[in-house]
Amino acid sequence: MKSLAELAAIRDKMKQTVLPREGNEGKTRVLVGMATCGIAAGARPILTAFTEEVANHALADVMVTQTGCIGICQFEPVVEIVAPGQEKITYVKVTPEMVAHIVEKHLVGGTPVEEYTIGASQN
Repeated sequence: MKSLAELAAIRDKMKQTVLPREGNEGKTRVLVGMATCGIAAGARPILTAFTEEVANHALADVMVTQTGCIGICQFEPVVEIVAPGQEKITYVKVTPEMVAHIVEKHLVGGTPVEEYTIGASQN
């Protein structure tokens, strides 16, 4: 049986994980394609990695969420980053190892990681 203090600690830890997946308008949105093809290609660990990295960096202005089919199945797992007032950036063939770099450079630093984008994969 857990004590109230232990339960409160678990709740607080889980809030850090859940909060980046909730949010309001005006926030930067990280959309992870979680249709059948995305899940089959490994999108679930990508969603988890983004949620954890956003929480680790305490990015209160970033919302991580899942979406359905993005329409480019051959490039799964696909992640779109939509920042207010900016053009959408689409990352393709994303791996969990790429997530920390994307968060650090794009979400924290404001510079998209061009070599991971759909434009770079078509060259």
